[in-house]
Amino acid sequence: MSVTLSKLSLRNAKRQAQDYLVYFVTVVMAAALLYSFNALTFSREISTLAQSMEMLPFMIALATVVVVCVFGWLVAYATKFMLLRRGRELGTYLLIGLENRQVARLFFLENLAVGGCALALGTVLGGLLYQAFRALTLALFKQPYRFSFGFSLPALGLTVVCFGLIYLFALRRSRRYIRKANIHDLIYSDRLNEGVVIQARKKRRWMFGASIALGVAGVFLIMVQDLAVATAGAGCLILFLFGFFLSFASGVPAFFDKRPARKYRGVTLLVFRTLTAKLATMGVLMATIAMIFTATIISEGSGLVFRGLFEGRAAENACFDLYLGVGDDRDPSVYLDYIHENIPVEQSLEYQVYLSGSHTVRDYIETQTVYYYFNFVQEPVLRWSDYAALRAIAGYRTVELKEGQYLFHCMTYLEDALKSYDRPLTFGDITLQPGGVYTEHLSQSGGTVNGRGYILVVPDEAVEGLEVHHWAYAAKTAQPVTREQFYDLWDINERTSSGIASNAITTRANEESEVASQTALCVFPLYYLALSLTMTAATILTIQQLSESERYKRQFSLLQKLGMNRREMAKALRTQFTIYYALPAVPPVLIGAPFILHMASLPEPGVMVGVSSPAVIVTTALAVYFLIYAVYILMAYTSLKRNVLPS
Repeated sequence: MSVTLSKLSLRNAKRQAQDYLVYFVTVVMAAALLYSFNALTFSREISTLAQSMEMLPFMIALATVVVVCVFGWLVAYATKFMLLRRGRELGTYLLIGLENRQVARLFFLENLAVGGCALALGTVLGGLLYQAFRALTLALFKQPYRFSFGFSLPALGLTVVCFGLIYLFALRRSRRYIRKANIHDLIYSDRLNEGVVIQARKKRRWMFGASIALGVAGVFLIMVQDLAVATAGAGCLILFLFGFFLSFASGVPAFFDKRPARKYRGVTLLVFRTLTAKLATMGVLMATIAMIFTATIISEGSGLVFRGLFEGRAAENACFDLYLGVGDDRDPSVYLDYIHENIPVEQSLEYQVYLSGSHTVRDYIETQTVYYYFNFVQEPVLRWSDYAALRAIAGYRTVELKEGQYLFHCMTYLEDALKSYDRPLTFGDITLQPGGVYTEHLSQSGGTVNGRGYILVVPDEAVEGLEVHHWAYAAKTAQPVTREQFYDLWDINERTSSGIASNAITTRANEESEVASQTALCVFPLYYLALSLTMTAATILTIQQLSESERYKRQFSLLQKLGMNRREMAKALRTQFTIYYALPAVPPVLIGAPFILHMASLPEPGVMVGVSSPAVIVTTALAVYFLIYAVYILMAYTSLKRNVLPS
């Protein structure tokens, strides 16, 4: 008998993988993602990089734990769903004489076989994904990548343990159910639904309206920069999602009761009657999926915001291979001695940043835009010869200062305001007219740097008699400044500043390293989580839809006999399919897009610009979200159309 059960389990496992192909593919991808990230954790190269990022292994491990929980819920849900759908078959096994424990063992073995095959395929695919993640991580840290096929036993072991926990937990519950179930329970298990939580029609209509109001309030509350208020907003959004989907099935009939002419137009009655019948019994599931999609969009958007924030802040400080800004009351010679002895320099400049004695331009800027200033109460000023040398060191094109003019060099967010500034400025007995405005990165974010957001560039003779704000040094080095050299300069800074690190020290290599570290710590785990959440929610939706293939087939066969042509049936299926997949996807967009837009607008001006501007970030996050979602929709629609529409 055990041999017969094994053969039956193997046959059913093959059929299960075919019937639930989307589920099987997703589990394979889950195994691949788990193995690839586990391999990153155990990689020697990544471990070496992690010496400067003590939190990296922890963040990867934390993300893996969350993803294991997400995929665990997917497997548990899918296993229970398949058990209920196959209840008639399993009940038949009891009728022909098998015992409950044998049927439970049969179901356990066939799902274990599916999980084992998915794990094996996922591990192979995970090896390729690991190479992609490894190359991306090394590229972030400016490290060379060489393809070297390897197999990580610790990563495999951890992946097997994770998969084992996921499947054993899911199958243990199913096994317990089968061992206690009787023939009637199994045969009629496919008729079990979630149930209509709110029975009274008027209560459901009231809930539908109240949920919309809660959703609008929640979107505004979560954007308030107060933890208690934002938490209350999150609670409103959760109530909105559950209230909306639990009451949606009653909202549609109420809409058509007031507009009877629309009910019988085209295939409207067929589409919405079928949808409301299905959605009335899966409101909690749809709300849960909508919550997952909301978390997906916010995770993707947050990753893009953090990435833009890290890169935007670093770009302004990474324009020079080495920059020092030392207060005018401190001796810079100790820094220069260290640089001359330890850092090979190809091109350098020592210069001063001056103060104009007035704040006319700053006052004007504050009337035109939001301006974040620090340290410079008066206008910061730079000599033309120093400015031209700085542009050469940074590798920028040469510019011209015409006689009798001054220039602005500013961060991009001030460009429009300064282009419209047309007032002359007087320095001693020299009066200058405004000239051009330039916006390349020039280390303008900080205290002892080249201005705070902007600086005036004037002829050399115009700075005579102006107060010096600080001494500065910029250099192009023969090779990147190492982390050790950077820390040595900071040690000098702390010793000469009596414990107050008020001087500016930046290096291009350190800024790039910081961006890479912050991206690895924050952005990668968020993308990892977002991908896992999208796959899980889309898979459950698709399993639910494809499980109705036989019912749809009978329905369309009957409609064909009643005279409906194939084109009308395809239109009805397409409309129904679109609404089914749009329902749990649209509310997350309405919640997530404003939240990400607000989040991307919080950093100081001049940081989130270009491809990191708030509008671009929102567009990118939604595009990635819908791209992954569209893959599942396309697979489901192609399969359903082929199986249910009459030929």
